[in-house]
Amino acid sequence: METRLGRARGKRAAVIARLGVALACAALLASVGCSGTGDGFGRRTVAVAFYAFFEPVSLSADPEPGTAGFDVHVGYEADLLSAIEAMEGVGLRFERRGISTWEGIWFEPATGGTDLAAGGITILESRTVDAAGDTVVAFTDGHIEFRQSLLVRAGDAPRLDDHDSLTGGDIVGALPNTTGEARLLQLIGVADEAGGLNAGTRVHTPAGEVVVAADGALTITAAGASPELARRVRLIPADPNRPQVLYLGDDAGAPLGEAALLSALSEGRVDAVARGAVGNSQIAAASQGQFAVTAFDDQVEQGGFVVDAADTDLLERMNTALGWLTDNGRIGFAHWLADPDIFMARAAHWPALQQP
Repeated sequence: METRLGRARGKRAAVIARLGVALACAALLASVGCSGTGDGFGRRTVAVAFYAFFEPVSLSADPEPGTAGFDVHVGYEADLLSAIEAMEGVGLRFERRGISTWEGIWFEPATGGTDLAAGGITILESRTVDAAGDTVVAFTDGHIEFRQSLLVRAGDAPRLDDHDSLTGGDIVGALPNTTGEARLLQLIGVADEAGGLNAGTRVHTPAGEVVVAADGALTITAAGASPELARRVRLIPADPNRPQVLYLGDDAGAPLGEAALLSALSEGRVDAVARGAVGNSQIAAASQGQFAVTAFDDQVEQGGFVVDAADTDLLERMNTALGWLTDNGRIGFAHWLADPDIFMARAAHWPALQQP
């Protein structure tokens, strides 16, 4: 794990260096009068909360909360935002703040103090409504594609080549309230598409074991879970031939959970980690052959930024800029991996006459 963290920090440093031009552009915008509510030229400073631990999509330059580098945003989404800042006429400048807790990150723009949330957030209608059923946030157009997968020990890759290969003797690690968890439960036949759990499913929590009844009342989705299951630590399917699901870490989706799952995989306490292929591939590449990625899901998800539902001005500006930078979805993560300057190059050719 120390080797992996060392490599990750080296990559953070490299990405920060590539952001020099973008940061200079942001400083120039600030010097000509950006303010919290905009100025006479339509410029606007946008408060951004970004998830700090989704390498290489969205991460902090320094993974330690409380440090100055924790609020320095690097990675794929950081480069997109920096390119938007450099697009003359779009009029956006981003003030970024790293956050370490994944759960409910998509509601940040609706709770005050944040205009935009970032962090590789999958676009789901269920993530736009609050507990009362009111639509409180909106997603931008998608700018990245995700597919779910399994991270396994390299020696297990031939055996665990798809989700159907998982048996009752296997244990799969997952992060709560993620599309990785929600899709895993569907693929192993424990939950339906709406997140409803099969009758007889047993869920261990600090308060005791919850046995799912046949009324369909208990659910686990990427947007959250029934209150009784909020602090789940283990899920045991009613079908003994299906794998158990293990959750580790103090907070749902927190970095401790991910680190603990990777350690558990390395030590043999879990047989796979259910997670997006982007993140799993990054870990496998840095593992010196220890891990491999298998069981790529056929279902493709779209990721986007999140704004307050009432903030149509920001939504329109973001969608206009993202449409140009991604060539309306034809340029994405794979292109950025091959050429990390691709979005800044696109920004340099932005025709100001198309400004919103």
